[in-house]
Amino acid sequence: MWVRSTLTYRASFAMTAFGGLVVTGLDFVTIVLMFSRVDVLGGYSLPEVAFLYGLSATSFGLADLAIGSADRLGRRVRDGTLDILLVRPAPVLAQVAADRFALRRIGRVAQGSLVLGYALIASDIAWTPVKALMVPGMLVCGGAIFSAVFVAGAAFQFVAQDASEVQHAFTYGGQTLLQYPPTVFGKELVRGVTFMFPLAFVNWVPAAYVLGRPYPLGGLPRWAAFAPPLVAVGCCAAAALAWRAGLRSYRSTGS
Repeated sequence: MWVRSTLTYRASFAMTAFGGLVVTGLDFVTIVLMFSRVDVLGGYSLPEVAFLYGLSATSFGLADLAIGSADRLGRRVRDGTLDILLVRPAPVLAQVAADRFALRRIGRVAQGSLVLGYALIASDIAWTPVKALMVPGMLVCGGAIFSAVFVAGAAFQFVAQDASEVQHAFTYGGQTLLQYPPTVFGKELVRGVTFMFPLAFVNWVPAAYVLGRPYPLGGLPRWAAFAPPLVAVGCCAAAALAWRAGLRSYRSTGS
């Protein structure tokens, strides 16, 4: 219904999608401006940073397109309109994801894909069949990991009721963090997003293998680059448990 509504005004949709592409592209313009003053950033060249950026931006864009509407859950909890979703013969999470589905978010996916395409052409990567297969795998797994973060944030809103900005700190904030090389951050932060909050498996760890660079943390086993599917499954399972717990605790407005 929301897609049909959006496409009713095709010119408006095209302009808003293109506007989203341009606005999100300003993040990469900032990185390009940095490289107008330096040759490397944290030991990474512009094409290598573009590779990290493209992976994180595209993965996040896919998750935002699919489940980004979950950040509205807090409003429904506060005003009681979540009850409407509970009585419908459809999974609540699917309804939350479809709530005011914004097809214009495809602009973010397109912008990330363009940067990733540039990085794949400009980077000096010794390609092998395994590395070539890892790129689409990273996008799928990264999208799943970010989707799990969206769902976990939505589950937290059952308790906090007004925590969309907290959720954004981990979703939008996490995506911004991953745009830059891990070498520009402190080791404690890198450890945190590797072991406690495993966003590093969206791009930092597998991209290090593709680029032929050392892992962001010493001591990681060689097979860590191939762990994103396992991490994605684990994150989705944890998010599903959090969602079920949050939904069961819901007692309608005024509780």
